[in-house]
Amino acid sequence: MDTAFWQKSFASEVQSTVPAYDIVSVVIIAVPWCTGTIVGLAARAIEKTPVWCIYPTTLTDTQVNSGLVMPYVLMSLLGKGATTGLLVLIFMAITSTVSSSMIAVSSIISQDWFRTYINPRASDRRTLQVSHWGVVFHGCFMAGFSIMLEYAGATNNFSTYFRPIIACPGIFPMMLTLLWSRQTKLAAIVAPILGLLSGMATWFACTWHWSGAINIDTLQDQVPGLYGAIVSFFSPALYSVIISLLYPSRFDWREFLRIELIEDNKSQPTSSLPSKLPSTEAVDAIDSHTSTSADAADTEKKGAAYLTSAPVSTSPEPSCPADDGPRANYRKQNLDDVVHPFSEATIADINRWLRIASVYFVVNVLVTVVLWPIPLYRDWIFTKSFFTGWVTMALIWLWAAFFTVVVYPIYDGRHAIAKAVRGMRAELGW
Repeated sequence: MDTAFWQKSFASEVQSTVPAYDIVSVVIIAVPWCTGTIVGLAARAIEKTPVWCIYPTTLTDTQVNSGLVMPYVLMSLLGKGATTGLLVLIFMAITSTVSSSMIAVSSIISQDWFRTYINPRASDRRTLQVSHWGVVFHGCFMAGFSIMLEYAGATNNFSTYFRPIIACPGIFPMMLTLLWSRQTKLAAIVAPILGLLSGMATWFACTWHWSGAINIDTLQDQVPGLYGAIVSFFSPALYSVIISLLYPSRFDWREFLRIELIEDNKSQPTSSLPSKLPSTEAVDAIDSHTSTSADAADTEKKGAAYLTSAPVSTSPEPSCPADDGPRANYRKQNLDDVVHPFSEATIADINRWLRIASVYFVVNVLVTVVLWPIPLYRDWIFTKSFFTGWVTMALIWLWAAFFTVVVYPIYDGRHAIAKAVRGMRAELGW
């Protein structure tokens, strides 16, 4: 549900997207596991010694919950330069994430909201203007919301426990949207809202039960946030299935093939594909539930990324130029006339990666959420040998993550890098 994540996948082919996300889902565990272990225990070891930068003062609970442990440890052990480096690192990470978020949200505002419900006849130029205003709106909203949380006394812990409660309700409805043709529009809209309300109610009720009060401090407790997130995650699946069965309908996967390309060019018409669909392709496009499900997911990605290779027009005749005026000839293409942009071989490859991703998802959840952490959730103190193994594995995992996301991409792109260097040398006459 993080726009920064799925926005990046739009520009990738399925055979690279699935392995990349699977690998990252494993190596990213090293960040909280290894960093939390080393930095947290380092702080506990030195905060009552003269090495501590604010000795003899120790960190308060508010400072710990606000994520200030790492900068204090770095300043104590490595000096102010290390703290400056951490600030630069955080700044770069935030700007990268916010950039992806702005692009994704502006696309949602302009395409999924404005051009779908407000003004379907809007020209490409007008839609792009709305997209630009969406960037401004989202930036101002994020800044204002962050300032509000700061003045309300919210810490990093509060944000960490609040975020999954408001994000998790959309996960199952989103998956069912792409994989289950019987999920209805009503279910897709209402189920996340009901899941959010259920998660919030659980969060507040558990906080009241264990703390006796509901405020910005008690809501930062871990267990109420955990139960709230669990309810937010699973309840929408139940709501969606029930609503879809009570008010049934079936979605035609070919709707995804009418996703439109927007061009930022006044003089060039929007490209379109032939309007005739061979019967064999029509059958293949909707032949099986699995096939069309994968089709829909991958086609939606291509369309939302503005179809870098095979755009699909929403009109059987050439679209009007992207000028300031309305699209006078706007008309949705008949579903029987849409052209599938992928070949049978590509669809078969998509289905193969769908099966791989589905199996991996189940295995990943069972290992990282059930088999590993739950046995440790008890009143037990690590033995020396277990703790040694814990730290050793954390370090190995962290270095493996470093080579996976830093070193390997350089090796994988060595030919492109060499080509760019040769081009620069030729341009400079070296």
